[in-house]
Amino acid sequence: MVSKRLSREAGHRRKFLAIIDDTPECERAVVYASKRAQSTSGVLVLLYVIEPDDFQHWLGVEKIMREEAMATARAALDSYANKVRQKLGIEPELVVREGKPTEEIHKLIEEDQDIAILVLAAGAGKEGPGPLVGAVAGKGAAFPIPVTVVPQNLSDEEIDSLA
Repeated sequence: MVSKRLSREAGHRRKFLAIIDDTPECERAVVYASKRAQSTSGVLVLLYVIEPDDFQHWLGVEKIMREEAMATARAALDSYANKVRQKLGIEPELVVREGKPTEEIHKLIEEDQDIAILVLAAGAGKEGPGPLVGAVAGKGAAFPIPVTVVPQNLSDEEIDSLA
């Protein structure tokens, strides 16, 4: 069960959460979520989840790998945030978490009661819609807020007309 959403109460703004990862469709989710945030006077939250499975090494190596993963996460978030700032003039919130993506998404939604919409993009390739969209379709990872799934093949103009 999710805690009560506060985005409609005084002093709060609805937040749109987009997940930053290395999938090609990720960019479509960011474009849609940022346009929705702009058109509704909401806030864009960009989340990058570092999966800890990569850090099962000796302590010194683990520390270096964790620092590199954090630098990669920050660079990816900064890149998307700069695009959003330049194109729409809005300032996104940037969040880095370490853990399993679906678990960290759930935790963030529970902690930030202004997050009201999760925006994901579905890949158009033969390998399927992507890991997060696949998780949403499965019963075990249903999210406690509405999820908007954006097709990867939508153009900026099509997203503008929808958002």
